[in-house]
Amino acid sequence: MRALERSIADIAPTDIPVLLVGESGTGKEVVALEIHRLSRRWNQAFVKCGCAGLTAESLAARLNCGDGSNGDGTSSGGSLFLDEISNLDLASQARLLDILPDGAGMMPENYVSMRIISSTTRNLEEEMRNGRFREELYYRINGVNLRLPPLRQRKDDISGLLDFFLKRYASLFGRPEPHLSSPTMDLLMRHSWPGNIRELENVARKVVALGNEQLAIGDLSIGTVPKVAESTPVLSSGNGHAAARSLKEASREASRHAEREMILKQLEKTHWNRKRTARDLQISYKALLYKLKQLGLDGSDNANGQ
Repeated sequence: MRALERSIADIAPTDIPVLLVGESGTGKEVVALEIHRLSRRWNQAFVKCGCAGLTAESLAARLNCGDGSNGDGTSSGGSLFLDEISNLDLASQARLLDILPDGAGMMPENYVSMRIISSTTRNLEEEMRNGRFREELYYRINGVNLRLPPLRQRKDDISGLLDFFLKRYASLFGRPEPHLSSPTMDLLMRHSWPGNIRELENVARKVVALGNEQLAIGDLSIGTVPKVAESTPVLSSGNGHAAARSLKEASREASRHAEREMILKQLEKTHWNRKRTARDLQISYKALLYKLKQLGLDGSDNANGQ
């Protein structure tokens, strides 16, 4: 990670295209933001463009209308983050090639003048061999290739990341910052973290929201949780398997209750302005509407449609 941080600091002031490779949840967007922050474009726009489902036409419209430039190369622009670029179909890849500088001083008409940072969870070399990714585009975006290690390969970072997330959500939710017990930390260090940093952040958020670390780690602890301190409340049952299921169900129920209370509190604070509520909760508007429907809070009598 120290080598990765040095590489970020070295390449950020340049305009070389960057390709970020790593499993889902390893922090590729965070790295892209850090590259932008340390670049000469730090005071201009950072634009994230999710590539899933984009057609060639929608891609062209997105890049020309949302990138902070005039669409003709007359503006220096900011940074453009092409998230999961491997999701582009071949037609969209060809359209992207048409508007990206070639790195040798050749500027196509209506070229994108922003610094290009791309990300992928897939092996693009294999995608090229299978005819699903254009070789020319690969070398156009791959000026520097940074590989982000999964969390299971950097477990020394777990403690520091947990501290950061616990402080963040304690402040956001107006709760005291939790201090995790040694058995819980031992479990977290032994967990394989298939969801990487995103999964760790979700665990920290649940710990703060529920105020009970055993409930928060219920899904992680089934079958592997070490014996907890007597002061930690746990559910009991005559059957060990039934107890595990009960703990999992209780965790989900408590999580749903805490989520409902949090959403209601934020909706009241924004006078039921759902877009502002989604922004304050740091989720997408679409995700908020889905949660409202799940929690039975999607009635039109309260919602103002904003």
